[in-house]
Amino acid sequence: MSRLSKKPIVIPAGIEAEILQGTIRIKGPKGELSFTLHPKIEILKESKKIKIKTKTLTKKTKSLLGLSIRMICAMIEGVIKGYEKQLIIEGVGYKANVEGEDLILEAGFSHKVKMKIPEGLKITVAKNVISILGADKQVVGEFAARIKKIKPPEPYKGKGIRYANEKIKKKFSKKATAAASAA
Repeated sequence: MSRLSKKPIVIPAGIEAEILQGTIRIKGPKGELSFTLHPKIEILKESKKIKIKTKTLTKKTKSLLGLSIRMICAMIEGVIKGYEKQLIIEGVGYKANVEGEDLILEAGFSHKVKMKIPEGLKITVAKNVISILGADKQVVGEFAARIKKIKPPEPYKGKGIRYANEKIKKKFSKKATAAASAA
């Protein structure tokens, strides 16, 4: 057994946890999330604590146990604080705006890219920064990755869409490297 599975998950005040037939549903101020556990994983609720254990001890069930514990912890944190990802748009004429339930991106194409915002997410755009807020860590990260995939940053000028904490390793152009080697 892992050290994670030996410690119970404590449910903070103001959070409701409900277990029905292998599915855990957590409700909090930021929303409601649910997760269906693998059939080989057992979940027990004791007052303000959740205990998770396996029915059989194999390599696969050990990894499923760790995954389940981390998913439940992320759900609890999500309904309390929420998650946020920020994307920065760089480039002349590159911009984004929210219209109704759609995110409209102008990223150097001949047309605007229209993306439907998933339910439970809140998108704000300020100048060249897109902020994605939501209670579900997986949905926030997946939508941010889909936005970045539209126009990933290129290595010469850095134009494109990147994460706020991402560093782009810039390359020199062929002209600059030829001039530097000639001198």
